[in-house]
This record gives sequence, C-alpha cells and structure tokens, in this order.
Amino acid sequence: MMDLASLTIPIATTVFAWWFSTGIILLLVRLPPATYGTALGLFALVLALATGGVIVTARLDTPLSAYLAAGCALCIWGWHEASFLMGKITGPRPAACPTNATGWRRFKYATLTVIHHEVAIFLTLLALIGLTWGQPNPVAAWTFGVLFTMRISAKLNIFLGVPNLTDEFFPPHLAHLKTYLPKRPMNALMPISVIGSLILCAWLMGQADRAPEGSAMATGFVLLFTLTALALLEHFFMMLPVQDAALWRWAAPGKPAAKSAAVKPKPDTPGTQA
Repeated sequence: MMDLASLTIPIATTVFAWWFSTGIILLLVRLPPATYGTALGLFALVLALATGGVIVTARLDTPLSAYLAAGCALCIWGWHEASFLMGKITGPRPAACPTNATGWRRFKYATLTVIHHEVAIFLTLLALIGLTWGQPNPVAAWTFGVLFTMRISAKLNIFLGVPNLTDEFFPPHLAHLKTYLPKRPMNALMPISVIGSLILCAWLMGQADRAPEGSAMATGFVLLFTLTALALLEHFFMMLPVQDAALWRWAAPGKPAAKSAAVKPKPDTPGTQA
C-alpha cells in the first residue's frame, strides 16, 4: 500500500499545477490581440524546452522525473490551448452556427470551427508516444493522453448540451463558438463520461499501488489519477449551478471579454457551405 506522503504530495502538486497553468493561459489570452503572435513565439521557446524535457525525463526512473515529465506535458498542452484561444490554430470555418443547421450538419460545422486544433493536438500526442515508447518514464505521453481524452469528452458533452456551459472566458474572436453550445438539463453522453472517468480513476490508482516503489510510474499514476479526477470534477461543474470560473478570477478579473461580443446565427446559405 502507498503511504500518505506518496499520495498527498503528487495530488497537491497536480491540483496546483492544474489551477495555476489554467490561470496563466487566461492571462495570456487577455493580452492585446496585436501581441498574440509575439506571445506565442515566446511561448514556443517553452514548448521547445518542454519537448527536450520529455526526451530527457523519459530515460529516468525516479519520482522527480515523473513530476518533471508531467510538467513538460502541461507546458506543451498549454501552448496548444493558448494557440486556440488566441485564434491562431482553430479551424477553416470561423463562423456562427446557421440557425437551420441541425443533427450531423450542425456537428460538421462545429467540427470545422476547431478541427485544425484537434488534429494538432492528436499529432502531438502521437509524437509524445513515439518519444517515450519503451522508456521507463512515459508519464509525459500519458499525461497528454489523459488531457486529450478528457477534453474530447468535455467538448462532446458541451456540444450535446449541458446546463452550465462554462464559456465565461471565451475571447471575442471565438464568441461564434457559443452558437454551437445549447443549454440542456442533460445529454445521453454525460453518464457514460462520468462512469468511464470513474473506472479510469480506479484503474490508475490500482496501477499506482502495484507500480514498483520509488519508480517514476508509481508517482506518475497518482499524478494521472488526480488529473483524471479533476477532469471528472469539471464534468460535474457542467451539470451543477456552480461557477467554476471563480477559481480563476485572479487571471481574468472583471467582466469576461467574451461577454462584450454577441454573435447572432444566420440561416445557412450556399455561400456559407464548407
């Protein structure tokens, strides 16, 4: 059985990293749009260092290397999130959802608004798997994989409809995305997402308990468990009348930028077909 310290320290570290890294991204997005290119260019240096960190830590089988690998994965993930929220890597159709678009056509239009971003993340995941394959410390790839999987689940649930859209911090240039997000009391995917996340949490904690003591994966699995649990918590926030955005008011004080821009959907016309 794992002792209290081997659980408390990685859990607390992951919670802080999740909260703080999200706030940093929100701070970057609130910069003047004219500075986005420079900000992402400087952030690319962090991306390069983090990628090098993944390569180095993959060969090390220590608890510290697990923390560093997870941190590198979060930095890489942060670059992708910043590039999306700044509107640099999104999709080929930056437009509101037509009022008469339903079913698969609505899904197609929604996908076209973000597909470049999703493809970039998926390719990055494949690259991280390749960089850590067969190594004693694949925590970076696992971390990125958990983030990718839980984000896809969250996006699909929001697309299908939830009571709390958690869209307070959308910048004005992404306000059109709100037209794809209906408010509904429940959707059929949410129970599946919750049950699947609970199963994944249980499996990860079981793997942590069985991993060799003092190994990178013993710590890594606890980090991954906590990250999955936090993502599950975000799913619950979608269903409850709780404003989780309050956790990051320090990063985006005052009225969220997206509230200042209203995008009205228009009927689909031949000129808007993608």
